[in-house]
Amino acid sequence: MLALIGVVAILALTAAILSNRASPVAALILIPLAAAIAIGQGAQAPALMVAGIGKIAPVAAMFVFAILFFGVMTDAGLLDPIVRRILKAVGRRPSRITVGTALLALIIHLDGSGAVCFLVAIPAMRPLYDTLGMDRRILACVASLAAGVNFLPWTGPTVRAASALHIPVLDIFKPMIGVQLAGLAFVFVASWWLGKREEKRLGLIEATADGAPALDIPEHGAEPGLARPRLFWLNLALTLGAMSVLVAGVAPPAVVFMVAFAAALLINYPKVADQRARIDAHARSALLMASVLIAAGAFTGVMGGAGFLKAMADAAVANVHPDSGRHIPFVLSLLAMPLSMVFDPDSFYFGVLPVIAETHARLGGAPVQVAQAALVGQMTAGFPVSPLTPATFLVAGLAGVELSAHQKFAFPFLYGASLVMAVACLLLGLFPL
Repeated sequence: MLALIGVVAILALTAAILSNRASPVAALILIPLAAAIAIGQGAQAPALMVAGIGKIAPVAAMFVFAILFFGVMTDAGLLDPIVRRILKAVGRRPSRITVGTALLALIIHLDGSGAVCFLVAIPAMRPLYDTLGMDRRILACVASLAAGVNFLPWTGPTVRAASALHIPVLDIFKPMIGVQLAGLAFVFVASWWLGKREEKRLGLIEATADGAPALDIPEHGAEPGLARPRLFWLNLALTLGAMSVLVAGVAPPAVVFMVAFAAALLINYPKVADQRARIDAHARSALLMASVLIAAGAFTGVMGGAGFLKAMADAAVANVHPDSGRHIPFVLSLLAMPLSMVFDPDSFYFGVLPVIAETHARLGGAPVQVAQAALVGQMTAGFPVSPLTPATFLVAGLAGVELSAHQKFAFPFLYGASLVMAVACLLLGLFPL
């Protein structure tokens, strides 16, 4: 009965979110409470929720301050010279333009926001594609690839995986650095190949960088007077320093971004009124995700503390051969990207992933492997073509292509990137052979 109610709770969570009948925050709070009441543990539910929130608090804090930090860096104009340099370097040769598109999208997506990445990268590069008559589906595909092969510690899927399984975010990410490099290698090779194919189609084999059209560089949404070009090198050093300290594990991620944000705020906007304005400008994005993470802590606290996850895992283990349990991470990595088409990130990472992780653990595996398997595709490589994310509609609209045309063109390349990373996980020893 416990396992059955647990399954019903997860299905209810997925249905409520996908049908837009409830926001993720409301569903993550009310559904586990109802499940606890159904098994007679309604009185214990508040304590279980608080315990779950306590485990997730460091991840939520990291995400909030990461959003604020990258927001301030964008406001200060850190990206502007980089964008201009890339646009100047690509010239009029399609193979350079496609690689430049990937590089630009990758750099802009460092803040973890797919929407911001597409809003900046696609309008910046589209005039070149139109001038040369290049296929806009390639623009949408290459930008999607660069943004999709990115599961840095502060990006949404990584944060969700760490929160759902109560695993330190760096324990998930650091072993996957080589995996991400393999994925990025695929991105740039695929981008170059698409560019070379366009050169042949357009008869531009001998094209050079001369005569590239002048382009207006977007301001990335910054208000007039916010840019700090004289502080570019200092801001760049601060950003690289924060990332280096984060990856090295010298300090907890939440502390790294708290300190980096405070320093960025004081360096770029010494006046208190300006500091408040910058916080207000990015508070909405930070609060929205933080509320989801805190609500997810309540959900996993009840689902784990009340025994739902254990019961569902026991039922799954009873139907899985012990020898096949070791292959769960690799099988999940092969399915992760297509699963983006049927599961939104919250219902998958907070509803489905804990059950898979618990099942894998009962069969002798490490839950961290399940988290890593999910990250090679589920709402990473899959998010730019999933009909469940606004980013998919945004990338198609900005590139000026039909949604179905974008999905059909980009899906094989995004799935290819996911499969490359899955194989890299095997070769690097993250998953057992």
